[in-house]
Amino acid sequence: MIDTHCHLTFPDFAGRVPAVLAEAARHGVDRCITISTTTENCLECLALAERHPSVWCTAGVHPLYADQGPHRWENLGRVIRAERCVAWGELGLDRHYAEPTFAEQRRVLDEQIAFILSTRRSAPLVAGKPVVVHCREAFDDLVPILRDSGLDASRVVFHCFTGTPDDARRVLDVGAWISFTGVLTYRNAAALREAAALVPIDRVMVETDAPYLSPDPHRTVRPCEPWMASVTARRLAEIKGVAWEEFHARLNDNSRRFFGIGGPA
Repeated sequence: MIDTHCHLTFPDFAGRVPAVLAEAARHGVDRCITISTTTENCLECLALAERHPSVWCTAGVHPLYADQGPHRWENLGRVIRAERCVAWGELGLDRHYAEPTFAEQRRVLDEQIAFILSTRRSAPLVAGKPVVVHCREAFDDLVPILRDSGLDASRVVFHCFTGTPDDARRVLDVGAWISFTGVLTYRNAAALREAAALVPIDRVMVETDAPYLSPDPHRTVRPCEPWMASVTARRLAEIKGVAWEEFHARLNDNSRRFFGIGGPA
């Protein structure tokens, strides 16, 4: 299976990536997508993906890095054209923190969406690449923006979903996908499990968001690592009431369809 969202370029994994990938493979997590946070970090992500056959990457500016300009959009354009880059993002909005300001986040989001659309017009080979969205306590803001943006909502995934069942319905109603992290396993996450039960099995994925959000019963383990996606996946199978073998196959099919990533490298 695949960890569809982790941050292997973060300091937590410095000098340890081969060991982290080997441990993941021992748990059946044989592929990972390392996610970009800035227009400089996307270059690091691509370099890492090109060194490791089981790793792919994305190209985008995380909303909590919106104030870390100047944003060199040409770097995103370079990375998104690479074979090892499978998506834009992560991009979006986050109201949980006071900084960067929401206005700054919104400005960078608008610029980023405009750049994506312009690149898709000029580069047909990247036209089908999907978009990874970060949305924390900002569904009222972000869902309408994406709906009206010109992006294909069926090619958008709301990663690390921690919203309510109503938030899930709004995301699903516009045609987007939903991905869950280890938060799904936490004792205080009953409402999130209720939301997970609503998501169609053909529009759901799992991830770690490593180095963050280790799942129970490993919640005290730091950092979270890609192998832990297997723990969240098994919990999600229980929530959906689907046998593990069937659910495992469906997850792999979903990631293959959404990101264009096939079997083990």
